[in-house]
Amino acid sequence: MAKIDCNRRVVITGLSIISALGNDVQTCWNGMKNGESGISCITRFDTEGYATKIAGEVKNFDPERFIEKKEVKKMDRFIHYALAGSKMALDMSGLKIANANAHRVGVWIGAGIGGLTTIEKYHTMLLKGGPKKISPFFIPMLLINLAPGQVSIMTGAKGPNASTVSACSTGTNSIGDAYRIIARGDADAMIAGGTESTITPLCISGFNAMKALSTKNDEPSKASSPFDKNRDGFVVGEGAGIVVMEEANSAIDRGAEIIAEVIGYGVSSDAYHLSTPAPDAEGAYYSMKNAIDDGGLTPDDIDYINAHGTSTYYNDLNETKAIKQLFKEKAKKLKISSIKSMIGHALGAAGGIEAVATALTVSTGIIPPTINLNNPDEECDLDYVPNVMQKADIRYAISNSFGFGGTNATLVFKKWEG
Repeated sequence: MAKIDCNRRVVITGLSIISALGNDVQTCWNGMKNGESGISCITRFDTEGYATKIAGEVKNFDPERFIEKKEVKKMDRFIHYALAGSKMALDMSGLKIANANAHRVGVWIGAGIGGLTTIEKYHTMLLKGGPKKISPFFIPMLLINLAPGQVSIMTGAKGPNASTVSACSTGTNSIGDAYRIIARGDADAMIAGGTESTITPLCISGFNAMKALSTKNDEPSKASSPFDKNRDGFVVGEGAGIVVMEEANSAIDRGAEIIAEVIGYGVSSDAYHLSTPAPDAEGAYYSMKNAIDDGGLTPDDIDYINAHGTSTYYNDLNETKAIKQLFKEKAKKLKISSIKSMIGHALGAAGGIEAVATALTVSTGIIPPTINLNNPDEECDLDYVPNVMQKADIRYAISNSFGFGGTNATLVFKKWEG
């Protein structure tokens, strides 16, 4: 993959997380640093008869803090998260959107599934009460591109506006696609990331039918255990991870505090199976390699990997295999961790949340741990920062996301050095 021939550097000036650990970035980051688990019993519906009864639910979230009361009911929860996350990230960045710059500020936020809560609710209403029970806002509530659409309406951003939808790679792809938009000069700032809220009967039933979810219902906080020999599947999470990215000179000129720099983006496809990664780990290998090449680096430059680390047998094994193939002798020296051990797998939001966490790791030198890693799989034998955070000088880091259909994406972050 050729690097864009452009001198425009891209930096992060604002960010936000909504997750099972909290409803703002500082609360979530503190929880991650301390190795806390946000996994608990599902409260959204009665789980009697379900094989899985646990999830990484967002708790005590009040959309009316961010959205007018009359507008809240016109949106699915995943859009609530996108709006709240975007507002918090914009507030942190200090970026003001006005007539003079509105056409140079865009929004690129994706979701893996979208308004499943709305679909289930209104399908039930249709069956019980007929077509007159359906709200005129039903369709706009569930459409994935209404997440960035509503953010654009809220903020006045009139630049590029769209959604990337690539299953579990969505958040990473969305930030990467927005990064390229700024790098090639099509915008000066982008609000980007991933959002998701699908802790619903259909979602849990569907993943249970695939035998993909953990069934450690008696110990929710220990259920997500990436790279551990006793892992038995992933835990569904939800939330949003949003960043505000800007062209570096523009951010510097307005005196913005720069958190980290985005310098590379790589993508690939397994071309193998709808849900299982290719056994040769070729897709994950090329995703990381392409991103590192795009950043003008070599594998030896990378200090930390925020792993996709889902707590499923094949993903953890293949990601480890790809890291060994690409980094060779350096693999054993790398710091690697999976925050999904604490918040679950937020699907389309996962890459956004993990990008924020990686940017914070680069900025602070604090590496969040992989919790519940007490009995490592013999084939997963790298340094996954087990159970307790570590501190290190992290100059370059990558964040991986691998999705159903064999879609892979990787971002490269650099410590801001001016």
